[in-house]
Amino acid sequence: MSQVALPETVRKLLASQPIELPIFHPVALKLQRMLSDYDFTVDEVAQIANEDQSLASQMLKMANSPMYMGRTKVATIKEAVIRLGAQQVINIAIAASQASAHASDNPALNAYMKELWLHSHGSALGARWLAHNCGMRGIADEIYLAALLHDVGKLYLVKAIERLVKAGVISSMFDDDLIMEIFEAMHVEQGFRLMQHWNFPSMYCDVIRDHHLEEWDPVNKMLAIVRFVNQACHKVGLGLKKEPDLALHLTLEAEVLDIGELQIAELESLLIESREAEF
Repeated sequence: MSQVALPETVRKLLASQPIELPIFHPVALKLQRMLSDYDFTVDEVAQIANEDQSLASQMLKMANSPMYMGRTKVATIKEAVIRLGAQQVINIAIAASQASAHASDNPALNAYMKELWLHSHGSALGARWLAHNCGMRGIADEIYLAALLHDVGKLYLVKAIERLVKAGVISSMFDDDLIMEIFEAMHVEQGFRLMQHWNFPSMYCDVIRDHHLEEWDPVNKMLAIVRFVNQACHKVGLGLKKEPDLALHLTLEAEVLDIGELQIAELESLLIESREAEF
């Protein structure tokens, strides 16, 4: 549905919520800023990551999962930084904190959050795999993070709805059509706003801003990968949107990335497998 169709009162209520809603873990944000400044040591990354032991434990659990490392195991955050590199460790920190953020004590909202996390996590893994298979191995970690966060605006909106329900401002009864309308109308603008507020590099902000545009820049291969993986998730039903009849091989993204039906089938298998991953 169009933005005009969304009740203006709902839009104003949601858009007025504080930007500091619990979307990003403060430790993960510290690590991202450190990486953006290009001024850090292995010990500094490890020290900051260990500021929250719960997050650090979740990071190690995720780092040692088959989806991330296979047979290579790490025992400490410092060891993870040395073996994986700072960007990969920061990706894992953000992924671990995002996994925790996608939860609510409201059963209806928690169901949305669970599907949103499955979609974001699967998109990130799929995007990294696709980067390795499309000659972009050198920026695979950056593409992973762009895909992980491409729908962060939806998480923000659910958190905003949760806050308004707890405050008694809106009803706790949710209509699926209205929720999907809210997402369609607002998640791009709110996600872009969030990323700019937290000073994420422009390459990530651009992906969030443009991942649904009908006319987009095909030169931007990071954007092409995120857009394609997003559609692949819809094809296999990973997330809230289901489009089983989507012809992925006919998309402009597939043409830009020069991927064939065999690669698409492998990607779809990976996305389906990602649904079963537990951390």
